[in-house]
Amino acid sequence: MPSFRYELRCEGRVAGVDEVGRGPLAGPVVAAVAVIDRARAARKLLRMIDDSKKLTLEQREEAYEAMIASGVVQYAVAEASVEEIDRINILQATYLAMRRAVQALAEQPEVVLIDGNRVPPQLGCRAETIVGGDAHSYSIAAASIFAKVTRDRYMHALARTYPGYGWETNRGYGSQEHLEALSLLGPTPHHRRSFAPVTRLV
Repeated sequence: MPSFRYELRCEGRVAGVDEVGRGPLAGPVVAAVAVIDRARAARKLLRMIDDSKKLTLEQREEAYEAMIASGVVQYAVAEASVEEIDRINILQATYLAMRRAVQALAEQPEVVLIDGNRVPPQLGCRAETIVGGDAHSYSIAAASIFAKVTRDRYMHALARTYPGYGWETNRGYGSQEHLEALSLLGPTPHHRRSFAPVTRLV
């Protein structure tokens, strides 16, 4: 379970950052940043916050809405588009989305805790990486939920405009259903042209 032990090691305002959507064949990469007021966060709320991958869709949605309603979590969400992914590559696009998310916070943090082992360049503040951070830090776990719910909702909406690819369930990842539809229907404007197997079809 997450805790605040990493946050407590840092001085000043601490934010957690996480991203979702590096691997899919379609859709943007989305990053989120979250700052939790530790003094005001109720235990009931904290029990809802965990690595988004460990939560069911319903649990993620419930935690997402609860964090917003609580008033103790400040957050921002940003993305890098499919066009940007294809132009600068997925790693650089992920960095871009993270920078945008941090910059979108109303009050900038002194320290950012980042899930993973790489710090985006030009982040604008001190950063610490934590491998598997969404399972260890409440701030990163909260960010993972904001990023995941935002991107899932976006892909679900896209699925209504582009039926047949199964985006409402596979979220743009290369599932068998998605790959079969890609071969049959061809790529959409939301597919990443720089990703195989999309590259072979354009």
